[in-house]
Amino acid sequence: MANGTQIHRHQLGEIEIYRILEFEEPFMPIGKFLPDATSEALAPHRHWLEPHALEPATDRMILPVQSYLVKTRHHVILIDTCVGCRKSQTRRMEWHDRRDETWLRNLHAAGVSEADVDYVFCTHLHLDHSGWNTVLRDGRWQPTFPNARYIVSKDEYAAAEATNDLIFQENVAPIRDAKQLDLVAMDFALNDNIWIEPTTGHTAGHIAVHLDSQGQHATMCGDLMHSPVQCAQPNWNAWVDLDPAQAQKTRNRFLDQHCETDRLVLTAHFPSPSIGHVVPGNGAFAFKYLDMQGRG
Repeated sequence: MANGTQIHRHQLGEIEIYRILEFEEPFMPIGKFLPDATSEALAPHRHWLEPHALEPATDRMILPVQSYLVKTRHHVILIDTCVGCRKSQTRRMEWHDRRDETWLRNLHAAGVSEADVDYVFCTHLHLDHSGWNTVLRDGRWQPTFPNARYIVSKDEYAAAEATNDLIFQENVAPIRDAKQLDLVAMDFALNDNIWIEPTTGHTAGHIAVHLDSQGQHATMCGDLMHSPVQCAQPNWNAWVDLDPAQAQKTRNRFLDQHCETDRLVLTAHFPSPSIGHVVPGNGAFAFKYLDMQGRG
């Protein structure tokens, strides 16, 4: 689906926000990813999900993999880093040993080089959120961003370290070994404009990232929800949610706190344009997409 240079920009006070897209394509069937999304339960939502968020012929979710680039007056910040290249994936073999550098080209097209990045905030350490943390250079994994501090919650790191799987070995351990990793508490604040909050459930140390400038606010929610149908059905969990009960509590609280406010929500996996507001909808919530500037 989406390919080539994809630059989407939004101004939040004095902060510039860019969606840096790696790819956007049909993913797995929604009933497999969200087990509660049976044919019967999904029926009332098809008319607004198809074809933008759900492929009619296959019931596969339309899902982008993307990062958010944040430019402030003082810092260049990335929130999450997608799948990456040459990674040894075992969970999704179609992402194994990818050679497509579209994400890196899109980052450069936004006017940022690897050396320009000051901070990388990891909402969590799953394979599609931490891949470009590192690149294979001179036969070994090294930090992609040589001058960056990588911000990871202590609980998220501890859980990932305990697994010591290929994702940790390729995406996280090299950052630690290069002494560029900052393990932080769940109430960490970079400054008055950027801070995190715990949004656990999907993973043990999952965080959301808050941005604030000149009275305008945005929250990058990571994987506390993957599809807009989870606004209408906030108790539908993803099969990969580590703690389903906590994931439901986190999702419902987040949606309630953001509903009918001017807070922008930057989603990781809602289909393009991915950014919008939470609004009331049929006894629960809905997602109202925001038009983005500068589409490539």
